Amino acid sequence: MDAPNSLVLAVIGIAMMLAGYFLYSRFLSKKVYKLNAEFKTPAHQFEDGVDFVPTNRYILWGHHFTSVAGAAPIVGPAVAVIWGWLPAFLWVTLGTVFMAGMHDFGTLWASVRNKGKSMGALSGTYIGNRGRNLFLVVIFLLILMVLAAFAVVISNLLVAQPGAVIPTWGALVVAVLVGQAIYRFKWNLIAVTAVGVAALYGLILLGNAYPISLPEEGMLGLTPNAIWIILLFLYSGIASLLPVWVLLQPRDFINGVQLFIGLGIIYGAVLLATPTVVAPAVNDAVPADTPSIVPLLFVTIACGAISGFHGIVSSGTSSKQLNRETDARFVGYFGAVGEGLLALGAIIATTAGFQTVAQWREVYDSFSAGGVPVFVEGGANILNAGLGIPQGLAATILATMAILFAATTLDTATRLKRFVIQEIGQIAGVKIPTLAATVIAVVLAFALTFSQGADASGGMTLWPLFGTTNQLLAGLSLTILAVMLIRKGRPFLPVLLPAVFVLFMTIYAALVQLVDLFQAGDWLLFTIDVVIVVAATWVLLEAVIAMLAAWKGPKEPEDEESLTEDQKLSAP
Repeated sequence: MDAPNSLVLAVIGIAMMLAGYFLYSRFLSKKVYKLNAEFKTPAHQFEDGVDFVPTNRYILWGHHFTSVAGAAPIVGPAVAVIWGWLPAFLWVTLGTVFMAGMHDFGTLWASVRNKGKSMGALSGTYIGNRGRNLFLVVIFLLILMVLAAFAVVISNLLVAQPGAVIPTWGALVVAVLVGQAIYRFKWNLIAVTAVGVAALYGLILLGNAYPISLPEEGMLGLTPNAIWIILLFLYSGIASLLPVWVLLQPRDFINGVQLFIGLGIIYGAVLLATPTVVAPAVNDAVPADTPSIVPLLFVTIACGAISGFHGIVSSGTSSKQLNRETDARFVGYFGAVGEGLLALGAIIATTAGFQTVAQWREVYDSFSAGGVPVFVEGGANILNAGLGIPQGLAATILATMAILFAATTLDTATRLKRFVIQEIGQIAGVKIPTLAATVIAVVLAFALTFSQGADASGGMTLWPLFGTTNQLLAGLSLTILAVMLIRKGRPFLPVLLPAVFVLFMTIYAALVQLVDLFQAGDWLLFTIDVVIVVAATWVLLEAVIAMLAAWKGPKEPEDEESLTEDQKLSAP
């Protein structure tokens, strides 16, 4: 296959994802999920000004998009292109349209229809208490992986790109001011957004001019990475305790707009520079340590195609802020499209951001070579060629994008971890206060991160299991959705077929991984992987039984027939 122009990939990928939003998500909203604008959402039903807050759909989209994106839609594609650009491109585009959007939209809808309950709690409602308990084990481990690993990723970027320090931390001040302007002073949303985004880009310029590097010898005997990680965990703990409108919503909204503009800059540079994709379509000369493309492609690229973590966010925080049920399509499906566009941008940056295939192969000399640094390097080359942005400033812009994505996920994950800990306590008959649950969440992540010493290498200990755990959770969430739809007598194949595909590939990958871990003698990861696979398999069997029972049992009445006056939202 001749080397394609990256602009062709961009146009095809963007067109497919937008078609998915305007066509396929419309089908899902009308025929499968049957959104009802009159349904009183949990944000109104349980409004408390802290977690349950009715929110403008655009602000909520910003929170949801940046929370689910994180660094994974950059890392996964940047690693997976080692197999060639074509497999990564197909999985990201088709996965976004038929799996990620449907999954994120569906888990948001399911939670809203069940009083804002998480997917863990819903597993108890739809497949039974045994399934719920094991489902929570998988969720617990996944969020722990995200907290520890993302803290390490952010700290590494802050050390490698000191120009990103000022915009990363300065964004918090901007967010608080934006929150006050929108919610306390009721200023015009468009004007506040414009000022907030301009302030963020001003901070990027300031950070590039005045980079901040911590002393190499360390402070208090700690490395620069360790200091940043400690500050990040302190921040995430405090942020997760604040009412969502104070910091979480405005920070994520402004970041979301800024990051979408960042994607526009990347694609604009591609339009003007039209760089050639130098990476092979299918790489027939992969490095010796590269695993088989099947099934590993489908767990290496998780976020950006389909991700179980998205279901935790949809049902954990976003469902508690949804103003109207009809907003779920925009927040859930289009949030997945935003992440798909980021993953596509990462594919282009890491395959067309180099001059020759020889240069590309020099970078991708091992399976572990890809990641955020390659995205920053390749993307900066494209920004420089297309828009004339100086290499250093371009690298700062892209590094700040990656950090802000990861940071928004970090504090949202801390809040979600608190919810899960409280759910586990509720099952055990113990009421765990919010502050105590938050402290437990942060301490566990902190302990894992520094479990192997002050270099914080422990933060990546469980990361090899992230892909399989994340995709198992996505597949299991889809089975819960399938049970819910079967009970309602609605079309369920758009949910069940992707569930079967994801679960097959993921269990296959988990078994391959188990063999590798056994042969390597990595007994810690082997044991944890066994626990995850057994728990997921048990939940799957419970779900199959529940699906068969739902198929044979009576169907629930349609919503318009069953909504009481208390369940209806007053007219806008």
